[in-house]
Amino acid sequence: MIEINLFPSAKKKRAGAGLSLPDFGAMFTGFKDPLLLATIGTWIVAGGVCAAVWSFETARLAQLEPQLLQVRTEARQFRTLLAQKRKLETLRDSLETELELIREIDRGRYVWPHIMEEVTKALPDFTWLVVLDAVRSPQNQGPGDGTQISVRFSLDGRTSDIQAFTRFQRQLANSPWLTNIVFGQTQQVVEEDRVVRAFRIEATFQEADSAFIRTTTIAQPGQ
Repeated sequence: MIEINLFPSAKKKRAGAGLSLPDFGAMFTGFKDPLLLATIGTWIVAGGVCAAVWSFETARLAQLEPQLLQVRTEARQFRTLLAQKRKLETLRDSLETELELIREIDRGRYVWPHIMEEVTKALPDFTWLVVLDAVRSPQNQGPGDGTQISVRFSLDGRTSDIQAFTRFQRQLANSPWLTNIVFGQTQQVVEEDRVVRAFRIEATFQEADSAFIRTTTIAQPGQ
């Protein structure tokens, strides 16, 4: 029996069928559920969006990297400057404390010369001192700034003339450097075969008003 092939192309198609690509159209036609198709489309779009966002953020991060390095460098510089500033502030506070201590010493350096000067100027004839001593140590009397210093002192003396003693009291009271003057009782005593009157006085020395302060210029060497 003889067979005659009236469709030769069919065999050729069957012979090359193993090398042909899959038919995607036929594949998609197999999905009849629209919800499934929407889900697949959504995942494809979401994947594309994520890839685009990742690429954008990667590029943006690469652009910000030099700025981050610059900010870190500036932060190290600022930390160094802050450390130096704190060190200088500590040194400044230490120097201010030392200067204030020097000012305190300087303010009290001429207290007793001033006291001796005021008492000597007020001391009349026939009157002399036996003891001049501090009752309390120097204390700052300014409004918390240490601008004034005061000393409470006492003096014991002798006089052979009661009128001279009265004049001594008056002149002490007129001194702008002496305040809170308290005159004790007087009594007769015998010294070197003479009857004299002993007295005791307490007073406070404090800095007078600027109108009573005199300043002088110290000559420089070679002038």
